[in-house]
Amino acid sequence: MQQNELTKGASAVGAKSDQTKGRIKEAAGDLTGNERLKREGKVDQAGAKVKGKVSKGIDKMKRAVGEKK
Repeated sequence: MQQNELTKGASAVGAKSDQTKGRIKEAAGDLTGNERLKREGKVDQAGAKVKGKVSKGIDKMKRAVGEKK
């Protein structure tokens, strides 16, 4: 396995774990009535979504550059 494949997987896992963490925070905030925790969860989920999209964009750019070599 190449280093690129390892880092690609790490980025995807990081985004998924952030999304999961956000869902848990949001649910906990909802159950306890803690609006701050609920908002933090939504922010974490949005950040994970951005992180995932950026990761996909970087991977596409790397593939495009690799194909031109």
